[in-house]
Amino acid sequence: MSFAQWINALIVVFVVIDPPGVAAMFAALTRAGDNHYRRRMAVKATLLSAGILFVFAFIGGPLLNSLSVSVPAFKIAGGILLFLVAIDMIFARQSGLRSATVREQEEARFKEDISVFPLAFPLISGPGALTTVILLTGSARGHLLQFGAVLVILAIVLAITFVALLASGAIMRLLGVTGSNVVDRLLGVVLAAMAVQFVIDGVRSVMTGG
Repeated sequence: MSFAQWINALIVVFVVIDPPGVAAMFAALTRAGDNHYRRRMAVKATLLSAGILFVFAFIGGPLLNSLSVSVPAFKIAGGILLFLVAIDMIFARQSGLRSATVREQEEARFKEDISVFPLAFPLISGPGALTTVILLTGSARGHLLQFGAVLVILAIVLAITFVALLASGAIMRLLGVTGSNVVDRLLGVVLAAMAVQFVIDGVRSVMTGG
């Protein structure tokens, strides 16, 4: 994996997981809790998300093979899904692709432990993140160094997400709701372009038999 590819993959994973957006939602869900509660939820959610994403990193390729789905086909489907995620980000919508829906948020407010739902899933390791992991590991199939690079990228973004959760109060004071939405919209535009590129790469592979 070249440096440019590495940076591209890092940006995709960062944008899809969206640590600032997750931090904003975390701050809202844990507003009534003390520092110990927020720290405990952040640790549990990050570890659970890491488990989910790393498991999918290892089983993504075999899963596609067992379903007789080619990597180019998944690139096209995954690119379309990531484009829908980008649309959600640009228009600040909550469809459940990258965040909890309004009804899910209401349910979470009455739960003491939000680390599994909605924090770990779908906020951190939601459908968009899982799709991205399978896309990246599918492209790295047969290349040990590339696969290792994907795992390192996952670890880096999850570490950033954990820090963002711990600093969620400060982030929200700095950005506010409007600032958080502006950042999300900018990242959404970037993700939309990358999603289109996934579709183009998938179509090109199909056309060339790659």
